[in-house]
Amino acid sequence: MKDLSKIYSNGKKAVDSVNITLEQGEIFGFLGPNGAGKTTTVKLLNGMLIPTEGSCRIFDIDPAQEPEQVHARSGVVTEHAQMYDHLTGLENLIFYGSVFGLDEAESEKRGKKLLEELDLLEAKDQKLGTYSTGMRQRLSLARALIHEPKLLFLDEPTSGLDPENAQKVHAMICKLAREKGITVFLCTHQLRYAQEICTRYGLMEEGRLLSVGTLEELRADVGSGMTVMIKAKGISGGRAYRRMDDMTFEADIKDEDEIPGLVREIVEAGGEVYQVSAKLPSLEDIYFTLTAHE
Repeated sequence: MKDLSKIYSNGKKAVDSVNITLEQGEIFGFLGPNGAGKTTTVKLLNGMLIPTEGSCRIFDIDPAQEPEQVHARSGVVTEHAQMYDHLTGLENLIFYGSVFGLDEAESEKRGKKLLEELDLLEAKDQKLGTYSTGMRQRLSLARALIHEPKLLFLDEPTSGLDPENAQKVHAMICKLAREKGITVFLCTHQLRYAQEICTRYGLMEEGRLLSVGTLEELRADVGSGMTVMIKAKGISGGRAYRRMDDMTFEADIKDEDEIPGLVREIVEAGGEVYQVSAKLPSLEDIYFTLTAHE
C-alpha cells in the first residue's frame, strides 16, 4: 500500500494515506475500533473498491485492475459468513472449490480435511441453515482456504465463536503461517487477541495509520517503560509510588535493571518486600497512548 486513500461520496475519508508493506508468512494485525477503516482497506486490497488516491499491489497485481487475479491467490473471511443455506457444509466447499477451478474429487478431499481440522466433519452433511453462528464462521474459514491461497484476509474471524473454538481457529491461523508460509492480514478490534497471535501490527484510528511495527518496535515508538508492582510493608522515600491497596504499590521504571536497586532502597529504609512483578506495556496500553497523543 502506498498513500492508499478512500473518500466516499458523502465526503467521509475512510482511509487516509496508509502505507504498509507485508512480508510473506507473517501474521499482520490491522487493528482499531469499528469505523477505523479496516474493512474499507480490505475491500480496496481485494478490488471491491477503487482507491480515491494512492495505490496497492498484491503479489505485484493491482486489485483495482485485475481483481480476479487477486482473488485466485487470496482467501477472505468476513465477520458475517455468506454461503448457501440450502447446501450442506461439504457441498458449499465443493461448490466454492469448483469456482476456483478444482474438480469435484479434489474439492471434496480438501473440504473434508478442512472440516476435520475445524471440528466440523460430523456436520458435513447438515444443511448450512442448521449451523450455529460459530459453525458458520468456521465453515467460512474452510471456504477461504479451499483453493490453498497464499494470502488470507480475516475480518474478525473469531466473531461468534466460543473460547474453545476460537482457540482452534487461533491455532490453525498460526499453523498456516508457520508451516505453509501463508500471509495473514487480520482485522480486529480485539487487541488482546491480536497480541497473542500476530507478529506485527498496524494501529488505525479514523482512517489514519497511527503506527506500524512489532510489539517491541511499538513500545519503543511510544517511549513506554515498564510498570513494577510491589507488595511490601513500610514503603517510604522519594520515589513516586501509586498506592493500589494497603500493601500494594506501583511505580514506573525505564527497564528491569532498576528493580534490584528499587528493592534495595525499600529494604534499607526499613521496609519488607513480599512480592515484585514487572509488566511491559500491552498492545492496548500502546494504542491508548497513541490515541491520547493524537
